[in-house]
Amino acid sequence: MGQKRYFLRDFTEVLEMVEGKIDTVVDLFGGSGLLSHTAKRVLPGCRVIYNDFDHYDRRLAAVEQTNEILRVIKDRLTGVEPNRRLTEQQRADVLAIVEGYERRSGYVDILTIGRNVLFSGTWVTSLEELRKHTMYNRVRPGGYECAGYLDGLEVVHMDYRELFERERGNSRALFVLDPPYLTTECGMYENYWKLTDYLDVLRLLKGTKYVYFTSDKSQIVELCQWLADEYREAAPMWGAEVRQRTNTLNYQAKFNDMMITRL
Repeated sequence: MGQKRYFLRDFTEVLEMVEGKIDTVVDLFGGSGLLSHTAKRVLPGCRVIYNDFDHYDRRLAAVEQTNEILRVIKDRLTGVEPNRRLTEQQRADVLAIVEGYERRSGYVDILTIGRNVLFSGTWVTSLEELRKHTMYNRVRPGGYECAGYLDGLEVVHMDYRELFERERGNSRALFVLDPPYLTTECGMYENYWKLTDYLDVLRLLKGTKYVYFTSDKSQIVELCQWLADEYREAAPMWGAEVRQRTNTLNYQAKFNDMMITRL
């Protein structure tokens, strides 16, 4: 749900700055693996650890089936204009297709299917949730490709705290932290995050090289500013560099994503 693709140029610049100074990149909140993939491409000689806690690799393994499902849906919706709302019969046809594949294979990448038939910004992770929504013809042309996407990565499925403890002794490690944003939608995460969880993440910043992603919608930024004013050098993110990108949700709503680094 984040917008890390907009930070790839900045993230690449940071990686190029630390080339030769680090030997490991630890992506603690790996998500879709985009940052790990980019790190390995920019620093092929580095060990890159992708913490795939929510098993994104299952979605990658199902890409061929996902493409097949979307082709069947697209054929069924022949003649329906792009982005047009589906009738109840068309909606029932889509659900029947997805249900059939899930029944036969035991797994369907509902999130990706949903992005092709639901209103932009609507996310679902189960067939039960998909049944609750109005649908639209948003099936993208062509298919998804992921060949080689995880090549060279060390893929683990761990609690981020355990992974950090395992790697914290390496002074040549760069930690990448992209936790759920405080006060924003966390529904895509399997575990509910509380304020204490965000504060626990801040503890990891002390004495480490890091790239930390957040948003000005998150109160963590204000909290860190308050801590900096109060505790100066002892505060998390003291002396860090901040880069930001403005994201436009619609003609009324904008917010800034931030990439905060200390190397």
